[in-house]
Amino acid sequence: MKHFIFIFAAALCFSNTQAQTKPDGQPPVRGLAIAAPSPGGLDLFLKFVETELAPARFNLLILRVDYNYAYESHPELRDASTLSKSDVKKIVDICRKYNMQIAPQINLLGHQSWASRVGNLLKEYPGFDETPHVKMPEKYEWPNADGLYCKSYCPLHPEVHKVVFAIVDELLDAFETNLFHAGMDEVFYIGDDKCPRCSGRDQAELFAGELTLIHHHLAARGGRLYIWGDRLIDGKTTGIGAWEGSMNHTSRAIDLIPKEVFICDWHYERADLTPVYFAMKGFDVATCPWRKPALAVQQLEDMKRFRKQSPDAMAQHFQGMIQTVWSGADAFLKSYYDKETYQKAESDAACLKQLIGEFKKMDQ
Repeated sequence: MKHFIFIFAAALCFSNTQAQTKPDGQPPVRGLAIAAPSPGGLDLFLKFVETELAPARFNLLILRVDYNYAYESHPELRDASTLSKSDVKKIVDICRKYNMQIAPQINLLGHQSWASRVGNLLKEYPGFDETPHVKMPEKYEWPNADGLYCKSYCPLHPEVHKVVFAIVDELLDAFETNLFHAGMDEVFYIGDDKCPRCSGRDQAELFAGELTLIHHHLAARGGRLYIWGDRLIDGKTTGIGAWEGSMNHTSRAIDLIPKEVFICDWHYERADLTPVYFAMKGFDVATCPWRKPALAVQQLEDMKRFRKQSPDAMAQHFQGMIQTVWSGADAFLKSYYDKETYQKAESDAACLKQLIGEFKKMDQ
């Protein structure tokens, strides 16, 4: 209990520091969002945290775990090879050593399938599927007649949260953290007309209801919710489109959800100024680049400028930068340490190295 209180107090300090002091131009969050390593890649991952992230004073690690953990509450959801509790403890220890907070991630609501493969949750609990009438193709192609990008679970299924919250809680306990990333990006299937529970309901209200339910579950244990921000942006009005914004009306949910939610605002082709939108709505927000180093530098400079030029009440919401990596951690680290690969003009490895350099300049 004492240990939990210590973690909670430290997290409050992390999230509220800027609210207690006048914001300056230096954004407080330096983060990396990456898949959790395989058991065989753990040692290299720990070395990477210690020798690459720590010297640049990274203080947030979003780990996309999903089912790469030896869950005890629902062992049927485990991947074939998973991190053990002792493996996770090694990650926790190295991050604690360098004052780096961990936000484990399980993709909730959307991203319940990929290409032609259904994810573990819907594989084991097919009744949770929002669109069971949409069959997985033998060969996936986009676009397709079903509008299938990734499957979603039905947010109104009476049993889904009993399963989902059990593994969320177990993961938070294993990582000794009160931060959790729920994904919730690129949700194309929501409020389907053929769903017996969701048909005819407002998509924004469905999205907001699911997000709020997750928030309340975390808040009850002193936790904080992180999500990707794309579903809260009107893709049509802004011209941002269906990927980095929403074309199925979920954007109106921004006025229906708790302000405590932390928004991870990803833009990979342009330095869209949507952090201002989120900050004006009262949300903490971080900009999330991927593979274009020059663009990441521009986004960092924008974030610093927003903090300097905004009123204090709004400036405090511009929290910083979170680099994203969408390959597996093992494959990414192989490219990161391969000189020929990371010197390519555009790659996630090159983008991260650029940000590391920028962060070190800020510390000089």
